[in-house]
Parts: sequence; C-alpha cells; structure tokens
Amino acid sequence: MGGTVRKGERGVGVCYADKFIPKDRRSEPTDPAAAQDDRHEADAVPFLRRYIVFNVAQCEGLPDRCIASAPALPEPRIVPEAEALARATLADIRHGGDEAFYAPREDVICLPPQSAFFDQINYYRTLFHELGHWTGHHRRLNRDQSGAFGSTLYATEELVAEVTTAFVCASLSIVPTVRHADYIGSWIDVLRADNRAIFRAASQASKAADFLLAFRAPVSANADDQAQHSPDA
Repeated sequence: MGGTVRKGERGVGVCYADKFIPKDRRSEPTDPAAAQDDRHEADAVPFLRRYIVFNVAQCEGLPDRCIASAPALPEPRIVPEAEALARATLADIRHGGDEAFYAPREDVICLPPQSAFFDQINYYRTLFHELGHWTGHHRRLNRDQSGAFGSTLYATEELVAEVTTAFVCASLSIVPTVRHADYIGSWIDVLRADNRAIFRAASQASKAADFLLAFRAPVSANADDQAQHSPDA
C-alpha cells in the first residue's frame, strides 16, 4: 500500500489458532452412516500462527483511507444512587486513561471514563472495587496494603476489594456482566493455601461494604408521614 513502519517502532505479537484437514485425509468415510462432524474432528490438525503487527499510528506513507478516527464514545448510562454514593464518600476519583487502580500513597482512585467500558454497567463494579481498596487506607479501616503484585498480601487485599464490590453492587441492585466469581477465582492460590482466607476476606469486605454504604442518603419519610406533619394536615 506504499507505507512503511516508522523507524524505532516495536510491534506486538498476535496468534491465530485454527484447524485444517490435510488433503490425504479428505476422502469420504467408508461407512456412510459415519457422522461428518466426528470424522472432521478426528482428521483435523490444529495449527498456530504468530504474527507481529503494528498500529497505523506507527506507520508512515499510508493512504488516508487507512487512518480512521476513533468513533465517538456513547453517552454514559448513569445509575443515580451509585453516583450519589460515590460522591458522598468524598474520595478523590479521577477519570482518564485506560487503567483502573487505587494509589494508597496518594489516596487517589483513577478510572477510565464510564463510556469507555464495553458494558457500561461494569464501570460501577470497577468503581466500587477501587472504593473497596480506598476503605483500607490507614485513616479508614487500616488494612495492610503494602503487598507487592503477586504476593499473598496483595492477592488477599484484591480478594477483599472484590467481595466488597459484590456486597455493594447487590445492595444497590447493580448486576455487572463481569462475574465476581471469575475474578475471585484468579486468587485461588490464596484460598488453597489457607482454608480460612475466604472467611477473613468476607469479614473484612463486610466491614468495607458497611463503611461505604453508610454514606448513602437516609431514606426520607413516606408521603403519608409527611402529610401528617404538614401544617395543612
């Protein structure tokens, strides 16, 4: 197409996996009753191909049709109660970039914008996961958050934050499309090493969820009670 990769750019490896049936195995089965799918499954040979790819932004000299602008992000799908709860915590929540994390030293939560999530409801799952970490700060529930990535301490804190997310989302009737059980399963080594770990994590998560949910606005009196106390009643 006339383009070149810009000098100094580095590619990313991608893999393509599939199966194919060699020509010498494509004859019809001797038994007409044999299932076609079963025959193909038995004769198929798996293969894997690896490619190095580059983004068009890493190239020069490509025609304009290859350089498309990013589509506009959709409008956010707001859950008012969840938004109100997050605001009420007064946590320092900053939006931007493509990563979600809590920085204990700065006491800051960073999140991608909600409209950047494939399923926007998962924004709230991520928000409350990071707020779960936020509750562990030494000025709040004072959990040990000094573990390095890959350590047991780090995995345990992640487990607490994820169970906190499940508790808070359930209380707010938020149903993420990312399943909490799948995420928690990634910390299975911690659970295997200590059969009491899940109970301790659940206990800490319960405290964290209660801490967060305490920021919810109190339920106002119902209309009948208000009417009984109004001057015109």
